[in-house]
Amino acid sequence: MNPSSARTTPRSPVQLAALVVGVVFLLVGVLGFIPGITSNVDEIEFAGHQSDAMLLGVFEVSILHNIVHLLFGVAGVALARTWAGARNYLIGGGVVYLLLWLYGLLIAHDSPANFVPLNAADNWLHLFLGLGMAALGFLLGRRAVTSRI
Repeated sequence: MNPSSARTTPRSPVQLAALVVGVVFLLVGVLGFIPGITSNVDEIEFAGHQSDAMLLGVFEVSILHNIVHLLFGVAGVALARTWAGARNYLIGGGVVYLLLWLYGLLIAHDSPANFVPLNAADNWLHLFLGLGMAALGFLLGRRAVTSRI
């Protein structure tokens, strides 16, 4: 069989969305370690609200926070390979981010419970990420794309 004649299955919209979201998370995870894009990167802590590193000068980050973004990105890229994986990633990830938004609202940002760390900008971002990811999963993942041979 000629490799150039091999058929590839096109990605469904939900798979493409999960792939894009995963790549964005990977990018954000890497950018959280780059001086200039992240201010005070020399003061980054592993975890906790004492980390003074600010991604884009707005979002408080730590090494743990960046690692979570990287892992979330890897999961998105991997799960985007299948329709069900992509849909579950977007809906499940949306739920996780909505729970993180609630957590950020309930804890004091200067307390030890703020181990991620989170600030008001993170809370707003988590709300929109959670709603957006879940909406993509539900709207784009209504049914699997089937191919006819």
